[in-house]
Amino acid sequence: MKTPIYQVDAFADEAFKGNPAAVCLLSAPRNDVWMQNLAAEMNLSETAFVYEEDGGTRLRWFTPQAEVDLCGHATLASAHVLWESGKLGAQDAARFQTRSGELTAERKGQWIELNFPAQPPEASDAKKELEEALGTRIVYAGFNGSDFLAEVENADAVRKLQPDLKRVAALPARGICATSSSDAEEFDFVSRFFAPGIGVDEDPVTGSAHCCLGPYWGGKLGKNEMTAYQASRRGGVVKVRLENDRVALCGKAVVVFSGELKI
Repeated sequence: MKTPIYQVDAFADEAFKGNPAAVCLLSAPRNDVWMQNLAAEMNLSETAFVYEEDGGTRLRWFTPQAEVDLCGHATLASAHVLWESGKLGAQDAARFQTRSGELTAERKGQWIELNFPAQPPEASDAKKELEEALGTRIVYAGFNGSDFLAEVENADAVRKLQPDLKRVAALPARGICATSSSDAEEFDFVSRFFAPGIGVDEDPVTGSAHCCLGPYWGGKLGKNEMTAYQASRRGGVVKVRLENDRVALCGKAVVVFSGELKI
């Protein structure tokens, strides 16, 4: 049976922006080694695998080096592919069973809205280590059980970061999310995300990081709805809405190419 595979630019409204993800539509589960090898072959920050399991839709995410528990951009990309390929009706919600529980995606006009668990940070005593890893002064250091959050002095400092990736990789976390309030009126906050320990030196747009960023900035700014910009070289826009212990993340997506695996 043919195995379709797509490459999608997520959190982007045009090709070559946002965060590229591969989406592989499997007719049946494949073993973990095979999926990890394909993710390494694709060499993107995430490759998503979608297949039917126990009457539902299973979604798994692999970086070039490891499987991860939560990924926003590859979830957005997977939902977009299901609609674009006709696997889901245009008005149907995508429902995925994942290592982080059930995640849903719905079309909202030209946007896709993801429903994810909130993962707010707690204050961390790793400020010195984060400053050494990022090479800049930190205003606040936090940890949410997965990632460190480091608020730096301003948006220009976020854009100019040149972290010591070896120090970042040595930290006991998936990665570091560096952030500050925005200096542009159309955005509430900006960020960059570094995760060399799992094979992603800098992730272009990190949906899952906004499960931490959203509650953090919502508390600081007194807002439940915000618009964020991830200031990587490719860049991307994420709309965030807080809903108790959940976070709604909105973005756009563009299919760049599709094909079939020959293996």
